[in-house]
Amino acid sequence: MAERYTVRVSKDYLAFCAGHFISYAGHQCERLHGHNYRAAVEVEGPLDENFYIFDFIALKEATRKITDELDHYMLLPTRNAVIHVEERDDVVDVRYKERQWLFPRGDCVLLPIENTTAELLARYIGQRLLTDLRDNHRFDPAILRVEVEEGPGQMAIYEYRREN
Repeated sequence: MAERYTVRVSKDYLAFCAGHFISYAGHQCERLHGHNYRAAVEVEGPLDENFYIFDFIALKEATRKITDELDHYMLLPTRNAVIHVEERDDVVDVRYKERQWLFPRGDCVLLPIENTTAELLARYIGQRLLTDLRDNHRFDPAILRVEVEEGPGQMAIYEYRREN
């Protein structure tokens, strides 16, 4: 019999309130708005010598560090083909066609993603978390899942599977 174990963390403090807008349909752009995002994380793998996959406390802390960095900021994608983001002195100049927004640099998080969709926010958190787990905890999960909910009943899931 093959056994599989999963650890999941989903806490009220694994949340971030942030502004964003996305491009879609190749030629449209949403209005500026925000969400009260919630994150949850799962890791799968074998039991270790202590009979657990990974420490709940360390998983919550590592995830919280990332979500706290996004909390109460304007999230901007730096790899979007039609939303152009440029840092100038103390401001971030964002343009989409004839529309322009100027944000104080300190109020923005510039993300190395193509769009600030829930899917790519989940991937961003997942990749950051995976790096932290490997570098700081010497843990490479068999599977890592990150769920980002942008509203009740509306979520995206990123999944990483380690290649054997």
